[in-house]
Amino acid sequence: MRTTAAVLWELGGKWEVEEVELDPPNAGEVLVELAASGLCHSDEHLVTGDLPVAYPMVGGHEGAGRVLEIGPGVTDVAVGDPVVMTFLPSCGRCSYCVRGFTNLCNDGAGATLGPQLDGTYRFHGRGEDIGQMCLLGTFAKHTVVPVKSVVKIDEGFPLHLAALVGCGVTTGFGSAVRTAELRAGDTAVVIGVGGIGANAIQGARIAGCRYVVAVDPVEFKREKAVELGATHVAASMDEAWNVVSEITRGQLADAAILTTGIAEGSYLQPALQLVGKKGRVVITALGHPDEDTASISLLDLTLYEKQVRGSLFGSSNGQHDVPRLLELANLGQLKLEELVTREYTLEQVNQGYEDMREGRNIRGLIRY
Repeated sequence: MRTTAAVLWELGGKWEVEEVELDPPNAGEVLVELAASGLCHSDEHLVTGDLPVAYPMVGGHEGAGRVLEIGPGVTDVAVGDPVVMTFLPSCGRCSYCVRGFTNLCNDGAGATLGPQLDGTYRFHGRGEDIGQMCLLGTFAKHTVVPVKSVVKIDEGFPLHLAALVGCGVTTGFGSAVRTAELRAGDTAVVIGVGGIGANAIQGARIAGCRYVVAVDPVEFKREKAVELGATHVAASMDEAWNVVSEITRGQLADAAILTTGIAEGSYLQPALQLVGKKGRVVITALGHPDEDTASISLLDLTLYEKQVRGSLFGSSNGQHDVPRLLELANLGQLKLEELVTREYTLEQVNQGYEDMREGRNIRGLIRY
């Protein structure tokens, strides 16, 4: 079939919206008609090269829609089912999946390489094969994805809001609840209030933290953080240290979660200074691919038993966590509609990313 997609043809280029060819699903794959796609910062990394990929690439990895066609051997979903697409597949059989670490599934190793799991391509245009961001390519009205990357959800939940749980909500919530292991009565600091940080704030609130300090230089984002559950805000990590020190009587935070647009090596030591004994610093933001240095106090790390933890997809299990998060939204505990700052057509994708770069959005959303 032919469909419309936003394609990145080269490093540093613009998203180009055009008609492309889309093959039918192969074995273990499904064709999905998209309802919406989130504009996540990770797709901006494709443009800047902070996430190295092979071009061309259909962008987008946060989406939801309905199954239009199933490939051979697919039994988990049926035509017409509403689904959320997760940006990491889960085979359920590798060593990591069977231990419950489905976010580290071996099938995720090639998620940003372009082709599908069998090494072939589904999108084609201008005489070339076109890859799919995280095997998905949600910047398209239709896409073919592995059934391992979809989660069937209950009928009736608004699909444009369910799309947010494919990446940002689950990653942010899980960073707080799963990776940082926040509990009732804890103090958390969230550094960077974007699509991920906003949901780390929600995760900390739902976990029962007594204090949640949101750090962002943009006033609009600090205001939004309070709406989502932050008890205190600060414009910088230095300012946050004064706040955290005062409200905890010098004990400092139990966890600091780094959800900035880019994880810079220079952020690590200030983040570690925000946490006290046994404190965890969770790195959810992506760093530069060629940066491998960061300065930290090893003495503090040892004497105070502080920890630095990486977080991929918020250490979450998509098949379990996506439905649970939607239930939390139904119960009014998790805010989804409030996350969407602006909606765009697919043709406005570049404007959406300009708004993100200028700090005008918590989450931009493409509606099909």
